[in-house]
Amino acid sequence: MKPKVYIAKPVSQQVENYIAEHCDYKIWREKEDIPKEILYKEIQDVQGLMIPKAKVNEDFIKNAPQLKVVSHISVGYETLDTDLMEQNGIVGTHTPYVLDDTVADLIFGLILSSSRRLSQLDRYVKNGEWNKLDDPFFLSKDVHHATLGIIGMGRIGEQVAKRASLGFDMDVIYYNRSARPEAEEKYGLEKKELEQVLQESDFVLTMVPLTDETHHLIGKEELKLMKKDAILINASRGKVVNEQALIQALHDGEIGGAGLDVYETEPVEATNPLLQMENVVTTPHIGSATANAREAMAMKAAENLVAGVTGGKPENVVKELKHLV
Repeated sequence: MKPKVYIAKPVSQQVENYIAEHCDYKIWREKEDIPKEILYKEIQDVQGLMIPKAKVNEDFIKNAPQLKVVSHISVGYETLDTDLMEQNGIVGTHTPYVLDDTVADLIFGLILSSSRRLSQLDRYVKNGEWNKLDDPFFLSKDVHHATLGIIGMGRIGEQVAKRASLGFDMDVIYYNRSARPEAEEKYGLEKKELEQVLQESDFVLTMVPLTDETHHLIGKEELKLMKKDAILINASRGKVVNEQALIQALHDGEIGGAGLDVYETEPVEATNPLLQMENVVTTPHIGSATANAREAMAMKAAENLVAGVTGGKPENVVKELKHLV
């Protein structure tokens, strides 16, 4: 008898077929996110759940008495109450590695767009305001041979460092809890304290997970340490940066600009002052949003799901719950 699972978002036929080989399943096929009340009804008798994000709390667990594994189709898993899951013997998995290059590409897009003012100049041309070739409005900031400071040297941070060092001849410095000697040797990186990274960098990239320690890691005092023309890039989690402090720093000219893929509130509110600032490039949390990356994430999540409900060992158990498998 096959284990029962629920797939809480549309997936490709290939992914669906893989799950069908091993499990009895039901699936949410609508484009909109599944409503909580429907999700809670569907997980009453399943051993596995595959979902982009699940807020696993006491209410969730009460509605899923047979649940063995929650397979997230994402890297971040801050919505999982891992202590509660441990108490109930529920394994949580995620999808690292498969999106590293894709997110790194997006980050470099933000670096280039914010430094060379690409989105602003695109509007300038389309609005018919291009009147003379020597317009000082065109002047922007070089990326090549600049200093990139990366806060959080994980897998994605290393891919960004590779592009920066080998592709743009940038000096790359980083702040991380532990040193990354192999990456240092390959890409000429230098580990420094957080204050040094903020003070010395032309571009500051935040690439840390959201935890109690990293919540508002970049705030008023940190922004004051940055160069007046430095650009802050955030493609990790919105709450890593104190958004009100960032808005004030941009308004006061304490930093040169920002490139943002994430926000404290998502979708970002239409009244957010960041959306009115010409020196801020904004994208709608699309770090992994390519067809290839999303398909790879879904397949990896499916593999984790199947392994978790069929007695195997999922490859990508979140670190807090690895001892359960």
